[in-house]
Amino acid sequence: MELTPRKLNLYLLFKVPIAYLAGIRVKKLTNELCIVTVRHRWINQNPFKSMYFAVQAMAAELSTGALVMSAIDSQSSKYSMLVASNKATFTKKATGKITFQCLSHSIISDALAQCENSDEGVTFWLKSIGTNESGDQVSAMEFEWSIRKRTKK
Repeated sequence: MELTPRKLNLYLLFKVPIAYLAGIRVKKLTNELCIVTVRHRWINQNPFKSMYFAVQAMAAELSTGALVMSAIDSQSSKYSMLVASNKATFTKKATGKITFQCLSHSIISDALAQCENSDEGVTFWLKSIGTNESGDQVSAMEFEWSIRKRTKK
C-alpha cells in the first residue's frame, strides 16, 4: 500500500483524532520529503495567543514519522517503529499557518539497511523545521526514532 497525504490524513482522523481536530494535515509526501501544515486557531492556542507547543510537536513528529512509515512500507520485511526521545527549540511565536518539513530520507534508508542485517534495533535522529507564512523559522524539532525488524513467532 502506497502512503499518500490523503491516507495519512484519514489515519489521523481515526487513530490520532486530537491531531486531526488541532488541524494538522499532511500536504506532501515523497520518498525524500514530507510537508505537514497546521494553522493557529483557538482550539490549538496557548494562553499567550500562539500555537501550543504540543500541537507543533505533533505536526513535526508526523513529518518525520510519515517518512519512516513510507520507507518501511516499501520494504519486504516488517518493522516496528517508536519515538525514543525528542528535542525542541522554539525561536518565534507560532501564529498563522505553520509548515513543518522533514528532508532526511537517506538517514532512514541507511538505518533500514543496517536493521535488515541485524536482530537488534537501530536508532536515528530526524529533524523537522517549522516555518510561518513569511518563511521565518518558529521551531526546530528533532526526534530519535527506534526501528526494529519484527521476527515471526
